[in-house]
This record gives sequence, structure tokens and C-alpha cells, in this order.
Amino acid sequence: MGLTKQYLRYVASAVFGVIGSQKGNIVFVTLRGEKGRYVAVPACEHVFIWDLRKGEKILILQGLKQEVTCLCPSPDGLHLAVGYEDGSIRIFSLLSGEGNVTFNGHKAAITTLKYDQLGGRLASGSKDTDIIVWDVINESGLYRLKGHKDAITQALFLREKNLLVTSGKDTMVKWWDLDTQHCFKTMVGHRTEVWGLVLLSEEKRLITGASDSELRVWDIAYLQEIEDPEEPDPKKIKGSSPGIQDTLEAEDGAFETDEAPEDRILSCRKAGSIMREGRDRVVNLAVDKTGRILACHGTDSVLELFCILSKKEIQKKMDKKMKKARKKAKLHSSKGEEEDPEVNVEMSLQDEIQRVTNIKTSAKIKSFDLIHSPHGELKAVFLLQNNLVELYSLNPSLPTPQPVRTSRITIGGHRSDVRTLSFSSDNIAVLSAAADSIKIWNRSTLQCIRTMTCEYALCSFFVPGDRQVVIGTKTGKLQLYDLASGNLLETIDAHDGALWSMSLSPDQRGFVTGGADKSVKFWDFELVKDENSTQKRLSVKQTRTLQLDEDVLCVSYSPNQKLLAVSLLDCTVKIFYVDTLKDGALIATGSADRNVKIWGLDFGDCHKSLFAHDDSVMYLQFVPKSHLFFTAGKDHKIKQWDADKFEHIQTLEGHHQEIWCLAVSPSGDYVVSSSHDKSLRLWERTREPLILEEEREMEREAEYEESVAKEDQPAVPGETQGDSYFTGKKTIETVKAAERIMEAIELYREETAKMKEHKAICKAAGKEVPLPSNPILMAYGSISPSAYVLEIFKGIKSSELEESLLVLPFSYVPDILKLFNEFIQLGSDVELICRCLFFLLRIHFGQITSNQMLVPVIEKLRETTISKVSQVRDVIGFNMAGLDYLKRECEAKSEVMFFADATSHLEEKKRKRKKREKLILTLT
Repeated sequence: MGLTKQYLRYVASAVFGVIGSQKGNIVFVTLRGEKGRYVAVPACEHVFIWDLRKGEKILILQGLKQEVTCLCPSPDGLHLAVGYEDGSIRIFSLLSGEGNVTFNGHKAAITTLKYDQLGGRLASGSKDTDIIVWDVINESGLYRLKGHKDAITQALFLREKNLLVTSGKDTMVKWWDLDTQHCFKTMVGHRTEVWGLVLLSEEKRLITGASDSELRVWDIAYLQEIEDPEEPDPKKIKGSSPGIQDTLEAEDGAFETDEAPEDRILSCRKAGSIMREGRDRVVNLAVDKTGRILACHGTDSVLELFCILSKKEIQKKMDKKMKKARKKAKLHSSKGEEEDPEVNVEMSLQDEIQRVTNIKTSAKIKSFDLIHSPHGELKAVFLLQNNLVELYSLNPSLPTPQPVRTSRITIGGHRSDVRTLSFSSDNIAVLSAAADSIKIWNRSTLQCIRTMTCEYALCSFFVPGDRQVVIGTKTGKLQLYDLASGNLLETIDAHDGALWSMSLSPDQRGFVTGGADKSVKFWDFELVKDENSTQKRLSVKQTRTLQLDEDVLCVSYSPNQKLLAVSLLDCTVKIFYVDTLKDGALIATGSADRNVKIWGLDFGDCHKSLFAHDDSVMYLQFVPKSHLFFTAGKDHKIKQWDADKFEHIQTLEGHHQEIWCLAVSPSGDYVVSSSHDKSLRLWERTREPLILEEEREMEREAEYEESVAKEDQPAVPGETQGDSYFTGKKTIETVKAAERIMEAIELYREETAKMKEHKAICKAAGKEVPLPSNPILMAYGSISPSAYVLEIFKGIKSSELEESLLVLPFSYVPDILKLFNEFIQLGSDVELICRCLFFLLRIHFGQITSNQMLVPVIEKLRETTISKVSQVRDVIGFNMAGLDYLKRECEAKSEVMFFADATSHLEEKKRKRKKREKLILTLT
């Protein structure tokens, strides 16, 4: 057997150059007890935590493969919920940076995430039109809400009631009763997509933003409160100071309402509109935690701020309005009248919601977040479209507040896509250049050590010695920079059109350039006298010019410097002898056709045509001193190839959008790539051997996992397809968990059979014969087979438990039910076992009830479950009584009311219930 060629594997090392991705939103997070200092931003598949004061990245929440689309911090500030492009949700701890909880229920990208007031529930909306409410503490789904016909744009919990309000691109706003998991009201007052909504004024007012410049304001009336005779509802103010008006006459003179005859719980009535200055759609609509500042923005760079006045402020304003009206009425009345004339003052929506100011950012806004500082200042942080984060502050209590930019994070990335990359000769520094700047990065620390302004850069390289760099620009200029000082040494007009490519000569004495002016030019390095110094500085001079018939797209020297390859716009590559510039061979290739062709220079024949990428091939570069090369494509992938054997070695996946360029270090140990997703990625060659057969097998497994993830959501036996309680999604993790359960049951069956045989052997032998131990059970501490099954169930993630049981064949269910009866009798993990038991009974109800062998098992389970659950409930009740006693003791000692926020809600409910009971008694 011949020796197989061995390759070394390249793996992803780091992601840098991106400050914030465009698909997700920016949020303030609390770290080390400080609010308003740290922000979380999506960064491709990761989440970066930035310190706004220092401009430094202090924490990275590591993702997997999918891009982050949504962020939401928990109310306690300890966790961060992250939604991904594939519909999964992970909850990270901001203290440890680890994501231990994963929810899989959606089939498309997450568009909105919202916690309830206490942080125990999380609502997620997706492009798959579904809303799922998750139990964060139990790490499982509660129910799925179906009703929207297009992507969900916003979801909000109500604080005082168990309700959820959602908006979608289907122009609908829906109200959901979470007690019954049904939509009880649909608002159809919008003609275009609803992009955002907020609740104001103690959740008695709803503001929605759509695809126009109008913010629609809706008054919410809870039907129980409408029936309460103690609640006044003034609409006009006659001769006295006004109250707060709940409804406002619409522009056409009629009241617009979204109320239907079958309405229950609440009704909505349109109160009017607030006109935005922007003419495009609402992108984001939000309110600060105090409910006083309302902010929104469109597709431009302006954030509009509005102030929601309090009842006292409105009363004061209406008093002034009434005073002016009376004074004006007196002037117009006859002089003989002594009594004050009766005046009517109506309160408009503009009296309640006032425009504060606008914040103009340096680029288009993608998302923002608001927070109030302890000093009363309002802080607004922005994630901009050009890979930038800005922080503004203002004092909204001033008559004319002026926003001031207090912080800006810019050094961590370029404002536009990186178009060229280069490695230094010592493999330590990486150069990246874009439309306006050049950045030099330290490869080991990934820190930006130098930023220099430039024109639109297309190509670059380090000058031998690594003290200067040369940039080729879109205007055809050569720009020479000194790295020590960061100064531009010289600008040379090299070509009349774009300078597309440069190649450093192998003898390092010069280089060659190719441009859109159909010419190839040769340059040599030289030292010239510096006008500003006594020392000489580096410069370049042109030596030769080669004129061609088509635009030059790429030039490259052969390693021995005898040949020069020139790629032309007519899809041909010409090979020239460097000394005579005579045409040596003619070869044709293409990049947009997704193929890579390998040619022989002796006869110009095509040795092999490789289908390389699913989209255009954007870049190709050989590993130095080898026949291995890398290609980058618009299909978001980088691939490594062997030009001798014409084989695909490996695929490097990580970028989320088109890859523009890549660079291989002189040693071949590192590859750096840039993409339209604004990120730079570093790939490192390891010492791990790569075997092609194993690599192909891994690719097939990845394709299988992807096909499993894309499968439609399975119907649950015994339930309808639209059951709101089914929130899971089949993933490779749930399949593996089901396999672990099946393996545990098989082991239990085998060990039980062995024990019966062992007893028979001992009985026949008349003495005790040692039973050989199972190595798996020994690894768990020589536990029993049934205890091993329990350990497997305990090891399954809570969020994957139901889906794992769902894919379990029914043949394993009888043994599981018998084991569950044993576990419950022993009192082992009663809550977990009951959860699994009830789910299995629900999905296999028909088969279980029709199996006569399982009837006694179910009967025993019924008895033991009722008794053990009652015991657990009694223990919990005793513990709650003990905690209540300790709370009273603490309050009595310190004379301070604890848990005021948690108990005020309960007290308010009791007060309202007593009021209703009194009202019923008086009516009867």
C-alpha cells in the first residue's frame, strides 16, 4: 500500500475587525454593578461586550455558526438572551460568559425577544410567524402562539395583566391571553407593516409605528375598569381644570376604534397620531424604562425624541391653557357682563406627548438603546451602519436640551468593506485597507496598532523590511506609507484607471502593477533625499511599461521571477517572460463561472477544471513554497486545494456574507480573510494531520445534520399540528439525547436479564457466584441499571427533554413507565419524572390505553404520583411559610419593608378584587 499524502488542518483562530454586525440590535448591559457604561452588540456569530468609557472589548460571548439577530438583557441584569439566524436562542450569563441554556423551537431567524417583568418568562418572535413563550427557570417551552401571517416585529408583556401584545409585517397587532394561550383581539387599523410598538401611561396607551411617517396612538381601556363606577372618564374641560382625556376625536370627526362586539378583557380606541419628521418607515420604536422618553428612527441618521408628560405636568399645562382661554373670552365678551364666560378647552395629544429634540448621528442608524443615568441624564447608544458605535447624552429636563456625543468606538474596525489584506514578512503584522483607511493589526493580540487615512484601496503589500507599505487605489495612484510615524511619504499617479493588482518581485527589489488603463508597469525601489530631513527615504521609480488590449485585473510573478501572469478582462490569462516581455503561453480561465482551472505552462493545456464554489470565485492564493492554494468565494466559504492531485482538501466556514480577499502568511501558518460582513477572520495551521477520507465523512455528517435541522416540524401523536403547547424543534442534539435514552434502556434490559440468569445459576449451583460488573455502571460508581437510566434522564437538557421523548420509539415506553413507577415510589426527582410521565401519556395516549399489559402499571403510577406530588407540594408550602416567617422577622428587626416590589402587585390584585365584590353586592 502506497503512502498517502498528509495535510495539516487549518482551524478558525479569531474574529476581529468588526465592532457590531448589522442584523442584530445594541443593548445596554449591567456589569460589576455599573449601568450605562457597557453595551452588548452582535458580532457575526458572537456577542461583544464593549466598555464605552475606555473603548475596549472586555468580554466575548462565543457563538456557534449562525449569525446573531436579536439581543435582550434580563431584568435583573445577570443574563443576556441571544437569538440566532437559524431560530435558536441561547441565554448567556454575563458573570461567567457561558451560555448553558439553549432553546430550539423556531424554524427561521429570531426577530424579537422580550422578558416579562420578573424575568421568569421569555417571549420570542421569528420570521416563521410564530411566537413562543419560554420558561427560563425550567429551561423549557410553555406554549406556541400562532396567528400572524408574516414575520413578527415586536412582542411585549403587560406588567399588571397576564397578556402579551405582538405586531407583525402582516399589518396586524394581536393581543394574547396567556391564561388560555389564545388571541382575543386583533387590531386592523394599519394598512402597512407594523414595525414596532410600545406601551405607555401605566399600560393604558399603545403607540405603533408603521411604514409611514405617522406614529399611531391608541387608548387602552380594560373592561373591568370601565365597569368600575369610581373611575372618572372626562372628555371635555368646562370652566375648571382638566383631567387626562382618554380619547381624542380623529381628524375626520369620528372616533376610530378597533373594538369588536365580542371584545373581552380590553378595548382599543385610536386617540390620534404623532407625525415624525422622517418620511420613511419606522425601523425601531422604543421607550426608556421610566416610560417618560419615547424614541424612534427610520432608515436615516436621525433619532427623534418625545417626552411623555405626567398627570401633574399635563394639569399644569391645561391650567395655563384655561387661563389664556378665559382671558381671551373676556376680551371678546361685552363690557356689561360681570360673570366669567364659559369656555371649553379640549386637550390634544400634543399636550400629552411633546417633541424634545433630534439626535443626528454620523451615519445611518441600525439600532439604539436608551438608559437614564443616576444624575438624570438620558444616554442613547447607537449601532451605526458603518461598523461604528456612538454614545450621546442629554438632559431632557432642560427647555432646549442639546445632545452631546460623549463616546465613540471606531478603532476596532473599518467603516466599509476591507478590499485588500497583506502579511508582513515576519508573520506578526496584518495589513487591512478599505475605502478610507489602512489598519495595521498585531496578529497575536488582534489589536489595531496603527490607523492611517488613505484613498479607496484595492491592493497592498509590505515593503521588504516591514517598515513601509504600498497601497494601490481606485484612482490609479500608488501611496507609500511609513509605519513608524503613520505618515504618507509619497503619492504617485501610476495608472489612468483603477489600480487593480500589485505583485512584489521575488528578488524584493521592485514590483509590478496592473490597472484599468490596459497597461502593466514595472517599478523599482530607490532611496531619495528627503526634503524635511537630512536622511534619505524610500521611493519608487517606473522602469518599463507593457501595453495590452484589455483592462488588467491581476498580475503575479512566478516564484523564480522568470514569468509574469497577467489576467485580463476578456477572461484570459497571458504568461510573459519577464526579461523580454514576449508572450510565452496563452491560457483561459474564469472566476464568475465558479470554476478553478489548473493549466500547464509548457503547452498551455488545461490539466483540470474544478468546480470550486457555489458562487463567483473572488480570490486565489498559493501557500508559499508548495502547490497548495486557497480560494475564496461569494458563497461565504474558503477552500483549500492540492494542485498536484487536483483534490479538495478542506473547507473553512465562518463568514456570513461574500468574501472579498484573503492573504496567506509567508510561513503558510496563517490565513486572514475579509468579508462583506465587516469581519476579519484569522485561520491558523495546526499540527493535527488531516486525512481526506475522514474529512469527506465529516462533511457528509454535517450535511445530514443540516438536513435534520431543515425537516418540517413533526406532528405530535394524539395532538393537532397547531397545538400551542408543542414548542420544540427536532435537532441533532435531541436525536442524540433520544439515542442515549434508548442505549440506557437497552443496558437496563440486558443487565436485568443477566441478573435473572445469575439467580438461576446460583440456585442451581447452591452457592453464590460472582456477577461480572458492567464497565459503564462501574464508571458511574457501580450504580444499579435503573439508577443509570435516571442519571441519563437527569443529564438531558431541560429545553430538549420533550423533543427527545417525542422521537423515542414506543417499544421503549413500557419499560420507561415501569421505571418511572419505581423512581416515584423512591421519591427520586419527582418533578422531573412527572414531567416526562405526563408528556409520554399525552403523546402515546391511544397506544398506552389500548395495551392491557400497561393497565396495572398506569394504575400504580396514578396512586404513587398523587401521593408523592402531594408530599412535594406540602414541602414547598412549608418552605414558603418558613421564608415568610423569616421575612417578617427581618422586617421587624430592621424596620424596613423587604420585597416591596414583589408584594405590591399581589396587594393591588386583592384591592381590586374586594372592590369588585363590593360592587356586585350593591348591584344585587
